[in-house]
Amino acid sequence: MVLLLAATVVLGLLYPLAVFGVGRLVPARADGRLVEHDGRVVGSALLGQAFDGDEWFQPRPSVAGDGYDPLASGASNLGPSSAQLLATVEQRRAEVAARDGVAPADVAPDALTASGSGLDPDISPRYARQQVQRVARERGLDPAAVAALVEQHVQDRALGFLGAPRVGVLELNLALDRLAG
Repeated sequence: MVLLLAATVVLGLLYPLAVFGVGRLVPARADGRLVEHDGRVVGSALLGQAFDGDEWFQPRPSVAGDGYDPLASGASNLGPSSAQLLATVEQRRAEVAARDGVAPADVAPDALTASGSGLDPDISPRYARQQVQRVARERGLDPAAVAALVEQHVQDRALGFLGAPRVGVLELNLALDRLAG
C-alpha cells in the first residue's frame, strides 16, 4: 500500500508538475510555436495548413483526414507499387505543373507526395522557388522581390547536417502579406 501511494505521488503528481515546469521555461516550444498575425493566432510553425488561392505559396499535399487535420494525422500507407499512389502522383504532377507554369518533369517532388504525418509545415526551397512566378503574377508583385523573400525564408539543415534545407510555408505567406502591403 505504501508503494502504491508513493508511486501515485511521484508519477501522478510530482512528475507531471516537473514536466509542466520545464515546459514553462521554454513556452514557445511547449505551446506549439504558435504564430500570431495582427494580434491573433493564425497557426503553428509546427503544423501544415491549407492556403486557398493561387496568390499563396502552397504546402505539401496532405492525407491527414480531409487535409491538414491534426486529429487524423498519418500517412496513406500506399507503397511504391500502388497503382492508386501512382495515379494520385500523376494527377498532382499535372495540376501543379499547370498551376505553376512549369513542365511536368520539373515539378518538385514534395509537391507530389504527402509527408508521413500529412502535417508537414515546410516545403523544399526548390518547391518554393517553383511557385515564385505564379505568386508574383497573382499578387501583381515583382518576381525578383518574391524570389528574394523566398531566399530570406530558407532555413538551413538542423545543426548544420540533419535533414534538408526547408521553407516554412506559414511564415513565408505571412511575410508575403507584409510585402504586398
